[in-house]
Amino acid sequence: MIRTKSMFVFPGLLVSALFSGSVQAEQPNVLLIAIDDLNNWVGCLGGHPQAHSPNIDRLAKRGTLFTNAHCQAPICNPSRASIMYGMRPSTSGVYMNSPKPWTVKSLESHVTLPRHFAASGYKTYTAGKIYHGSGIPPGDFDEVGPRPGQRQKIDERLIPETRDGAKGLWDFGGQSYEEELFQDYVDASWAIDVISMRSEQPFFVALGFYRPHVPFYSPTRVFNEISADTIKLPEVKDGDRDDLPGIATKLTNAPAAPAHSWFVESGRWKEAVQSYLACVRWTDEQVGRVLDALASSPHADNTIVVLYSDHGFFLGEKERWAKQSLWEQATRVPFIISVPGIDQGKPCKRPVELLSIYPTLIELCGLPPREGLEGVSLKPMLANPTAAWPNVALTTFGKNNHAVRSETHRYIRYSNGSEELYDLRNDPNEWSNLADDESLSTLKLELAEFFPETNAEPARGVGSKRNKAKKKSR
Repeated sequence: MIRTKSMFVFPGLLVSALFSGSVQAEQPNVLLIAIDDLNNWVGCLGGHPQAHSPNIDRLAKRGTLFTNAHCQAPICNPSRASIMYGMRPSTSGVYMNSPKPWTVKSLESHVTLPRHFAASGYKTYTAGKIYHGSGIPPGDFDEVGPRPGQRQKIDERLIPETRDGAKGLWDFGGQSYEEELFQDYVDASWAIDVISMRSEQPFFVALGFYRPHVPFYSPTRVFNEISADTIKLPEVKDGDRDDLPGIATKLTNAPAAPAHSWFVESGRWKEAVQSYLACVRWTDEQVGRVLDALASSPHADNTIVVLYSDHGFFLGEKERWAKQSLWEQATRVPFIISVPGIDQGKPCKRPVELLSIYPTLIELCGLPPREGLEGVSLKPMLANPTAAWPNVALTTFGKNNHAVRSETHRYIRYSNGSEELYDLRNDPNEWSNLADDESLSTLKLELAEFFPETNAEPARGVGSKRNKAKKKSR
């Protein structure tokens, strides 16, 4: 669809069109902001007392902050694929960081989120990390900006003793080169140029920030804003893992991450937490630059902003460093949707999924619905954050390993039938596994109804090593 000549919309007009369907208004733009490995350590979620994120917080104040939002997979590739393809990992078979979803034959005909917008008259842009590894399906976007990797050639290794077994990514601290050369600054600058342009077409911009993904690099200026001596460490309970089934320990063993004991014994725990918090501050600054540019652009009153993280992250909780698990700290993410004219700033406590981004955006923008989308539109929650919501959030990590998150509980069931159950009201750290409590058997049955019936075999990409080996053996 082509916009009308006017570049400005009275906010009430747009809101009326979106929520009542009674008024024809120009089609809204979309700014999608993805942040890598950002857990609940942002001010508006209160996950850490030293979290500082004024720009993310101000977006939350003029939109809907989903305080109980969860990813579909606690690892980059399947999480990002589920968002862009609108399909659960248990349906697509994309469970881990390979294969690339666009190399999976069964997904070849599936229309991704940006392609659906492009087919509806939008000009689509992307920069940074939207898909895993900054890869992009062929033809997925009209224009592609810079996509620097997780490490740059000018980054200086700071903690050499973490190198072994960590693929060079487990490093942290302040980097001293010019801030304008940091990858997230570069990506934000490109997006700002796009947003600032006048256009006869509505735009769909997908901007992906790398930090706070490892290595935890921020400018030295930002790193020094936080005193290591004052750092508050996450709570860790001795013996916390004693009531876990064996498969949980095996599945959550992230081989690339240093052991928690290394951080404790080396005395680097506070420094690593300081580095992560600094990365959050740095990314928040880039979010602020983009939001400021949007506010001063011709599109200020006609752009929907969605901000989310692909999954959470552990920094010592449960004695681990990584994301790959079905526990709260790995699945819960910041998630904000801001629609022009709805300055409610009211949080929504209902359990929601990132899988809802695709159907929500096409409904808000008046695009044709698509078959095969497995998420539920969040439009009712935007109009009324306390509206009835019969849904839960489902996270999958590997075939037939699932976690269901309701408003009050988390129920995990693994492929071998092992279970975990936590009451998040009384046990937010998930220290007490209640799965063996017979008085809660009915609750488990109710939550188990939300486990997917389909558990696809792990997908194989065209040209993958596994496929090549299979062909060779014939």
